[in-house]
Amino acid sequence: MEWDDLRIFLAVARSESLSGAGRRLAIDASTVGRRIARLEAALGAKLFVKTPQGYALAPEGERLLPHAEAAEAALAGAREALSGPGDLTGQLRIGAPDGCANYLLPQICARLCQDHPGLEIQIVALPRVFNLSRREADMAIAVSQPQAGRLIVQRLTDYQLHLAGHDDYLDAHPPIRSREELRGHRMIGYIPDMIFDRELDYLTETGAEWAQLASNSVSVQMQAIRAGAGLGIVHDFAIPFCPGVRRLLSDQISLVRSFWLIRHADDRRSERMNRLADALGQGIRAEVARLQALLPEDAST
Repeated sequence: MEWDDLRIFLAVARSESLSGAGRRLAIDASTVGRRIARLEAALGAKLFVKTPQGYALAPEGERLLPHAEAAEAALAGAREALSGPGDLTGQLRIGAPDGCANYLLPQICARLCQDHPGLEIQIVALPRVFNLSRREADMAIAVSQPQAGRLIVQRLTDYQLHLAGHDDYLDAHPPIRSREELRGHRMIGYIPDMIFDRELDYLTETGAEWAQLASNSVSVQMQAIRAGAGLGIVHDFAIPFCPGVRRLLSDQISLVRSFWLIRHADDRRSERMNRLADALGQGIRAEVARLQALLPEDAST
């Protein structure tokens, strides 16, 4: 069995399709199919089961998977040992919720690319949990700590969220001095059945039962607030990007959440991935602190 065969096996396992694996590897899907058939013949085992959704791992494929991942990690470690501790190079794909991806990661990744010109960073902003076993991302940032899986989990930093509105909206309505005076105001928040993590259920903190204007994207919610469409819970670190948006009732409605960095357990032995994780963690902590220090004054009540 050759490493190139295992590389193609891993790509199909992670993509669950021949075409997806082909895109990952920059080869034709039919070639991927032939290589998988050749590997199955050589091993005398069926590695995948064709389903309407794509290619699922057969029991034999499930047993092969951890060994293929170990070989991948060992090869990466060998490359690092030969290249030494110089600049970080290669591709890094980071999965993150869209608030972090929009307001924090661009600045952090810009500095990383400046410090390490050979580094290629991909930011995947999706409102869901990433599957690191399928290598949808090399590392992921989450808003809650996972409770299962072969993972390295590191708490990065706490961040704050508050109720906020735009000056245009606030100027058009009477002053809001208490939670009770929020009744009758248009609230902006998540679509209830698309909240993928309980830590994102912000609206209950305001006492509101539902959002009249809702999105599965926190960035869309912020832009709606910026447009004067209503009030909503927002990340403090996002407010400096939106002139005219101010916190209100910050002494009565205040939320604290955490960012967690999640990596595949096999990456623990990778000096490169450890260095990237350290750099990303330091960057997020520094950027959250910097942006929260730039908050404008709260809205007058």
